[in-house]
Amino acid sequence: MDVNKKRDFMLNKEFPKITFGIIVLNGDPFVRYCLRSIYPYAYEIIVVEGGHEDAHSVCTPDGHSVDGTLETLYKFKKEEDPENKLKIIVKDGFWQKTDELGNDRTHQSRAYAELATGDYLWQVDIDEFYKEEDMIEITTMLQNDPSITTISFHQKSFWGSINYISDGIYLRKNRIGWHRIFKWQNGYSYLTHEPPTVINEKGVDLRDFHWINGRQMAMKGIFMYHYSLLFPWQVERKVKVYLDEKPKYLTQLNEWAENNYFKLNNPYRVHNIYWIPSWLIRFKGDHPKQITLMMKDIQEEKIKVTLRKNDDVEAIIDLNTYKFNIFLIKIQSPLKDALFHLKRIKNIPNRIRKIRAKVNQ
Repeated sequence: MDVNKKRDFMLNKEFPKITFGIIVLNGDPFVRYCLRSIYPYAYEIIVVEGGHEDAHSVCTPDGHSVDGTLETLYKFKKEEDPENKLKIIVKDGFWQKTDELGNDRTHQSRAYAELATGDYLWQVDIDEFYKEEDMIEITTMLQNDPSITTISFHQKSFWGSINYISDGIYLRKNRIGWHRIFKWQNGYSYLTHEPPTVINEKGVDLRDFHWINGRQMAMKGIFMYHYSLLFPWQVERKVKVYLDEKPKYLTQLNEWAENNYFKLNNPYRVHNIYWIPSWLIRFKGDHPKQITLMMKDIQEEKIKVTLRKNDDVEAIIDLNTYKFNIFLIKIQSPLKDALFHLKRIKNIPNRIRKIRAKVNQ
């Protein structure tokens, strides 16, 4: 990125105060790189560590990470936090799983939200990164237009390597994006984690005001870079947590991991939202700086991480038959949607008759 632009940004003290909020469980090796990536743009960083009540299978007996995440956080605080921006929040035991609406992880997110003192609250996953130039652009947007209440992003979802993206119908249909940045003032509160929702002092969702959605940000060329399916160990632990968390809805998650991630038996169901078609494409762009540095450290064995062997991906990803089948999936999905909605429209008279019959009883 332009060195002068970054220097000017760092010297500008008028930018909005941003509180970055993170909940993390077993986040290494991402932890230090994620914190480094947001540190220059942060007023404060509040990290909530530990698992909720259904995460016993991937936690210590007292509810903490098993991979040294907590130790990494304290080490970063000691060695890389000269401005005292980082606050580490832990609980004696497991976090409560669900909120009053039945959604998971809200209590962990509320733990950082309740301590936030910035002008904006920016929720970040530990394996989620943004380009430096995009961070500056976003912060500049907030400075120039204080009426902005929410920003969402489309994501580039990396799979098995930083060279592959998992694309698919699920990711493409979410045009509004993943909600990440919220205006934060006295009286505002974090309502629920699924989806991330902040309400004002009158209980109104901030997305009802000046919301810049993921599609609008994508048109600016700004995306979330999500590395949640990068390493095999991530998938192993996510499968354990999700199966314990939602056993009724994710009954085939183990099968998906074995056949569609660790082995590529079905290259059209690669994303962990396994019931919706997805596929792999090559990524030819640039990565956020800290991801590049993390992968360099892994290659130089400064940190130990087992990487996925991707011979099976290389065997198919450039095949014309694979690309053609992906094309067919893309054109079939809108057609199926259109037929579904047409069926609903045709059924409206019957629904009206049933409603009238109930009213007249």
